[in-house]
Amino acid sequence: MLHGYAQRLGSAGLATTTVARKLVSIRLFYRFLASEQRLAANPADDIDLPKQRRKLPGVLTQDEVTKLIEAAGKAPDRFWALRSRAMLEVMYGSGLRVSELLSLGMGNVSLADGFLRVMGKRSKERVVPLGQPAVDAVRDYLSAARPHYVGKEPSPFLFLNHHGNRLSRMGLLKILRACVGLAGISRRVTPHTLRHSFATHLLEGGADLRAVQEMLGHSSIATTQIYTHVDREYLRETHRTFHPRG
Repeated sequence: MLHGYAQRLGSAGLATTTVARKLVSIRLFYRFLASEQRLAANPADDIDLPKQRRKLPGVLTQDEVTKLIEAAGKAPDRFWALRSRAMLEVMYGSGLRVSELLSLGMGNVSLADGFLRVMGKRSKERVVPLGQPAVDAVRDYLSAARPHYVGKEPSPFLFLNHHGNRLSRMGLLKILRACVGLAGISRRVTPHTLRHSFATHLLEGGADLRAVQEMLGHSSIATTQIYTHVDREYLRETHRTFHPRG
């Protein structure tokens, strides 16, 4: 009966996530009954869940990233522009997650060495390179904009809001949306889009997958491999351009 139900779900045209959720619920229900000794065994243990295709990340082109960062730097409010440009440069230049960017403290940034010390998921610390454009943008922000945002109580965090406190996730999203509008980019762009673009552009340039994994803070290289789908088109175009029989 359970296998018949699973087959009906599969042929009903439902999304694989919907089918999987329904079948997992059934498996957990019978597992509970078995643990309570209402059943001798779990009859749903051998029901296979549908394989789910991983959603490919959306990325910006290198030209779009340039337009986005330059548009942020040309905003009318000078302090807003300096802060926005610095945040975008760091997100794209180092591939940080939103939580990692907003948690950066003043002591986590070494502009002289060009590195960030980042606290990632599960309190795992890593050191990430900071490119020269990002170094310059952060230095400009620190010299002019951050003193403008600092409140009566000094904050240890790098990026501050108008009240002198750590910038919130929603505050960052509002800034990013405004920058996307200023750049004239019509498609949806999220903070994670910049992280995806960071990884994709590194791989397009020939970076080693293990090195990208380390910079992104992925515990498994299988997570990093999702970015290779974009790189395949780059390799195909390179083959067409340079191979004598391409």
